[in-house]
Amino acid sequence: MIESTWVRRYAEQFEACRLVPTEIAVVLSETRSRPEIVQTARLALSQCGVTPVDVVVTTPPNPGPLPIRSTGASVALAANPAAMGALTNAEFIVDCTVEGLLHAPELGQILAGGARVLMISNEHPENTERWPHDPALADRVAAGVALLEQSEVMEVVSDAGTDLTVDLAGAVRAGSHGWCTDPGTIAHWPGGLVLAFPASGKVNGTVVLAPGDVNLTFKEYVRDPVTLTVVDDYITAIEGSGVDAELFRSYLAAFDEPDAYAVSHVGWGMNTSARWEAMALWDKADHNGTELRAFAGNFLYSTGANEVAGRYCRGHFDLPMRGCTVTLDGNPVVVAGELAAELLPS
Repeated sequence: MIESTWVRRYAEQFEACRLVPTEIAVVLSETRSRPEIVQTARLALSQCGVTPVDVVVTTPPNPGPLPIRSTGASVALAANPAAMGALTNAEFIVDCTVEGLLHAPELGQILAGGARVLMISNEHPENTERWPHDPALADRVAAGVALLEQSEVMEVVSDAGTDLTVDLAGAVRAGSHGWCTDPGTIAHWPGGLVLAFPASGKVNGTVVLAPGDVNLTFKEYVRDPVTLTVVDDYITAIEGSGVDAELFRSYLAAFDEPDAYAVSHVGWGMNTSARWEAMALWDKADHNGTELRAFAGNFLYSTGANEVAGRYCRGHFDLPMRGCTVTLDGNPVVVAGELAAELLPS
């Protein structure tokens, strides 16, 4: 059953994207999309006075060896010409695919058509009740992106032992506040995240995952420390005696993809409404972890596909970490897991 609360919350987010009744709006889903999301999106568009167009593609079989989770790179479209025809002629797209279009190979062509794409995380719509629309978040994320664009080096340290250096030369910097207003843009909901996609060979140092940090591919909190040695983007050693290190090693090795060991993106969360604890309250099937990527003060270290560095693969980790200090050219934006004052709500 669809709750009216969810419909209202979706409609508020669509309105923040400056949706108007005369626009061509597409609900993109696949056969394994969560029905509650698709139905809520359709009802919310109707509430906004828009007659939605449904595009439903078949979810392809997974060839293995492991389930694919939280990649942001849907393979469901498979460049289907009929589906692409509808999407490239749309003005607003509600992305309800399981993995999302953020890193999908078709995204560039879709955005080139001028569409605004709102990617809705594959989790139960009840989550959205706790994410009030915060117009000020857009300005704060823009301020974070501006700091990143002005900087040459990102450094990350923690009491747990993280000591990572990211050369930002050639990196693509980006941010998402959770809604999109300009043609040819994409946002994920919830937002509040500032990211850099480094160019090839620009990341070196040590990453230490400490208890309470998050592995969003597994949808689990880290229990035992895991130490990663990173040389020219690539994890060259995974050290730790607990099950977390064992699973980390086994997962990456299973895909037989060298680029699964490389850096995808790095950044920090800025959403003060997002909660680190939220994952503990949901079954894995009802939760996708976008909120935990964005909670204020986390440092997000991710492995896998990075289009900027010319890397494409299926193996992927998103690892929000607490207690880190993140500096840009020596100036802190996150201090021991807390946002710097200039990035906090006024």
